[in-house]
Amino acid sequence: MKKRFGSAVILLAVILAVLTAGSGCTGDGTMDKTNELKPVEVRDYQGEKLSSINDFRENSIKGPQRVDIESYKLKVSGLVENSKAYTYDEVINNHQSYEKVVTLDCVEGWSVTILWKGLLIRDLLAEAKPLPNARVVIFHAYDGYTTSLPVDYIMNNDILIAYMMNGVTIPPERGFPFELVAESKWGYKWIKWITEIELSDDVDYKGYWEQRGYSNSGDLDKGFFER
Repeated sequence: MKKRFGSAVILLAVILAVLTAGSGCTGDGTMDKTNELKPVEVRDYQGEKLSSINDFRENSIKGPQRVDIESYKLKVSGLVENSKAYTYDEVINNHQSYEKVVTLDCVEGWSVTILWKGLLIRDLLAEAKPLPNARVVIFHAYDGYTTSLPVDYIMNNDILIAYMMNGVTIPPERGFPFELVAESKWGYKWIKWITEIELSDDVDYKGYWEQRGYSNSGDLDKGFFER
């Protein structure tokens, strides 16, 4: 009887070992390999229909940029007490993030409504401590593009520097690692591939398209050409 009982125990142990090996589990009961699935783009947010991230038209000055995130730094420079140079992880992990649905209107006649996620630019500026004579925020992009906005616009509105759109990381074609969500401004103010945020006292500064006749204010409720 004891012999039969012992054989049954051995047989049960063998069966359990086979089942465990086939399950792909490790000894601690966890899976030994996890396959990461592709993020799914959100197309509806709190009952509001969203555009797709593929609805944008490519109109950048040098085509989509590929930023090496390992060497990337987001600089905050110019008229500040404390110049900063953040890694990508420092930007997104060390600051409060926010979400907002904002529509981008392009001067070409198309628009997209997107759920943006990012941090408030004024939070970054607060860490750098702008000097009293700072009047303008100049944004620099990886491809050499620039544009500017008044300090008051940045400080008095919830303006995001975004790293996600519709629930997925901004792809390189759309401005990875960061795009400016310049709400109430024309699309040429929505600079992509941001590398530097510079504080300046040059209220007459003009960026890439502004030098070519576009309005420096970029206000949606006004024409986009200077008169």
